[in-house]
Amino acid sequence: MSERLEQITYASLPDAVRPLADDILKVSSAALGGPYNALLRSPDMARRAFDFLDYLRFKTSVNKRLNELAILIQARIANAQYEWWAHETIARKAGLSDAVMRELQQCQRPASMQADERLVYDYCVQLSLNHRVPDALWQEAVDKMGEQAVVDLTVLSGTYVMVSMLLNATQVGIPGGGPEPLEVLSPLEIRQRLLA
Repeated sequence: MSERLEQITYASLPDAVRPLADDILKVSSAALGGPYNALLRSPDMARRAFDFLDYLRFKTSVNKRLNELAILIQARIANAQYEWWAHETIARKAGLSDAVMRELQQCQRPASMQADERLVYDYCVQLSLNHRVPDALWQEAVDKMGEQAVVDLTVLSGTYVMVSMLLNATQVGIPGGGPEPLEVLSPLEIRQRLLA
């Protein structure tokens, strides 16, 4: 599988787009790679997406560890190799345990989740795979996290579906040609395993 878009360079960007590239370079672990390589081909959308992602990643009302768990859930569901690769280290630094990440990576419901992680897992998996959240789960999430955090978590999940689709459509690989961290599974297999 080869990447479908040639890597954009800073020098090739129009002057009007360089301030956005500067903002991206301040936070991106892969410079202008990853999803930004595709997004920068539509500069107005890229600016809006960057600002949106900036809120969801750095200013959200959701705890960083839980936020990163939600992103990894989306990566696993979508077989999004780059997304998993990019966020595993961030999740570890945010306090998500290696045991939880290994089981999720293997497409298993993690057995060692903390109570708040279990809630986020159940919420994100239900929302992503069933496109709905049962009443009791919604109420538990609102009671324990608050309405703002539940809304932020919901939007984060949907946004990382978009990021996964962008990465997969453009076939973004692991930098340096490193190994892909996820076994590619069919949507049915993922659904059966994660909803178990």
